[in-house]
Amino acid sequence: MSKVLAEAKACLLLAIPLAAAQLAQAGTNFFDTVMMGLLGSQSLAAGALGAVTFSALMLISTGIVSSVGILAAVAEGAGESNRVTCVTVQGLWLSIVLSIPFMLLIWNMGPILQQFGQEPNNVILAESYLRAIVWGFPASMGFAVLKNVVSALNRPRVVMVIMVAGVFLNIAANYVLMFGLFGLPALGLAGIGWGSTLTYWAMFAAAAGFVSVNEHFKKYQIFPYFYQFNSRTFWEIFHIGWPIGVLFTFEAGLFAATTFLMGYLGTVTLAAHQIALQTAAMTFMVPVGISYATTIRVGQNIGKNDPKGAQLAGFVGIALGAIFMGMMALMFWMFPERIVAIYLDVKNPENLKVVQLAVSLLGVAAMFQIFDGIQVIAAGSLRGLKDTKFPMLIGVFAYWIVGFFSGYIMGFYLGWGGVGLWGGLALGLAFASGILTWRFRYLVCRMVKRDEDFEDFLPQMNADERR
Repeated sequence: MSKVLAEAKACLLLAIPLAAAQLAQAGTNFFDTVMMGLLGSQSLAAGALGAVTFSALMLISTGIVSSVGILAAVAEGAGESNRVTCVTVQGLWLSIVLSIPFMLLIWNMGPILQQFGQEPNNVILAESYLRAIVWGFPASMGFAVLKNVVSALNRPRVVMVIMVAGVFLNIAANYVLMFGLFGLPALGLAGIGWGSTLTYWAMFAAAAGFVSVNEHFKKYQIFPYFYQFNSRTFWEIFHIGWPIGVLFTFEAGLFAATTFLMGYLGTVTLAAHQIALQTAAMTFMVPVGISYATTIRVGQNIGKNDPKGAQLAGFVGIALGAIFMGMMALMFWMFPERIVAIYLDVKNPENLKVVQLAVSLLGVAAMFQIFDGIQVIAAGSLRGLKDTKFPMLIGVFAYWIVGFFSGYIMGFYLGWGGVGLWGGLALGLAFASGILTWRFRYLVCRMVKRDEDFEDFLPQMNADERR
């Protein structure tokens, strides 16, 4: 029991600032959504298209470079500081390479959204938002690399401070640019995109400045060696990271595709979906933070050649996430109208249909909160073991075969609409949580067994040598 409590404490020391950092990151999208609501229901619906699209592509790309944190944690556990430097530099190179095609895709999303049957006016507004926020993409990628490395080296608090400060900067920049204060033009929805771009660059500059001047990071000499390209490490990061990116693609793609289907059902359904999705995304950030912490703890123990420690770290992280998300499920179930009131004036008759549907969707979201928390932390535990391809395959099946198609059937063939689509999300996440947890248990138990067999072999080997 004492080992469990000690591991829980070690996990929480990493997880609390990382979860706070993730909440701050989600806070950027959250306050963007709230401010979109100030511009009206149509801006909220169009902003949903833009925000979900950008967030999905950002999640995919940062998923790929998140392997930097895995390799840095293992190197730190093994005491290899030069390895940490090389991994960080190549991670920054990879972030630059990935930014180019993703930015081109974001810039040209308007015609793609039209192909998905979205209302033309919503597409025009969403495009104005995307063509503003796209310029913050490379900064967000670079910050993701530095965030993973700093966290892997047990310094997550600075990440939290930078990202929390970024939330306040984002709110101020949004307000000034969307309404045109201080003599600036009123940019509306595009102003929210430009505010987020400014915030991303400020956060990257702060993280880069910290890594450059902090005493703890001077021995790693990250930026002085930025010009050095190491193809072997570059491709190792990509090799481990691309399955993570694909997994995030299918997970984010599930929510993005559901958003597009909601848009097909109408502006009211899309607006209600954005409210429920943004709320669920906020609570999801805490298990994401725990997942990052669990990846680091598992990776550090693997670097120390301690599979039992890695096993304990994984299961403690999963338990912490399940407990937190259970509490969030209760909140969704008991206070849905108060949550909706954060986004819209629930007393305004014009918003009545959106409010009623959003309340129903939050009820479904309450059902999958625990599953959502478990699956992301179980996947994080597997990343600590450098196991990324199996979770990718499970993601394809769970999110799309189980989740999307069952949601499509319930939403359209059974006539349940948005509630049916969200029911499919719940089924997909439940399936993923069970299989990923089993996979971690299987791999880590095999490692512990191999380690115990080797320990049993050593006394016999030493006795044979003495003879």
